[in-house]
Amino acid sequence: MKKLRLFHAMSIIMLIFSIIQLSSCSDDNDDIIYDDTTSQVLSDADKSALLFMLEEEKLARDTYSYLSNLWSINQFANIRNSEQTHMNLVENLLIQNNIDYTVQPVGVFNNQDLQNFYDQFVIDGAVSVAEAMQIGATIEDLDIKDLQDFLDVTTHLDLIAVFETLQCGSRNHLRSFVLGIENGGHTYVPQFITQEEFNIIIASSQEQCN
Repeated sequence: MKKLRLFHAMSIIMLIFSIIQLSSCSDDNDDIIYDDTTSQVLSDADKSALLFMLEEEKLARDTYSYLSNLWSINQFANIRNSEQTHMNLVENLLIQNNIDYTVQPVGVFNNQDLQNFYDQFVIDGAVSVAEAMQIGATIEDLDIKDLQDFLDVTTHLDLIAVFETLQCGSRNHLRSFVLGIENGGHTYVPQFITQEEFNIIIASSQEQCN
């Protein structure tokens, strides 16, 4: 009889202990913080931004390739290679996020505004080396402005990292072209970023871009 009472007592204790454990586990779940930063989903606006920037970097690459062949200036050849690197960075994000895209042949663009820019750039760039340098500065000026517009609205961490890298490169390229313009006895007036932004960039040293 004593053994039976002891068995019942032990059973009750074990039951109470199990209930306490279940209750404790349930409370702990309320304190779990899930880190979803590695699984961010691109918005439609982010996807459009990537597709646009792929072509805008292509605009720079194709234009500099044309100007390099026309004038045989290393500055255009070197920056053209940098623009290809920029395209690769954007393409990697498009691939990672399963976004369909098409890279058109040299001088051909899906975006009509960029097509119009290219068509005018190759005409103006054939006028003189000085005009070609102006075109280089104009492209980087435009690039900086468009990248900032996209950076102002996106919250996607990978996209921010890539666009900031591209913008850093564009600031360096702008400095390079403006130096060439000034060495030729001319000046460049910003067309897309503000004069204040332009002055700050030109007054700053070349940057190390990731």
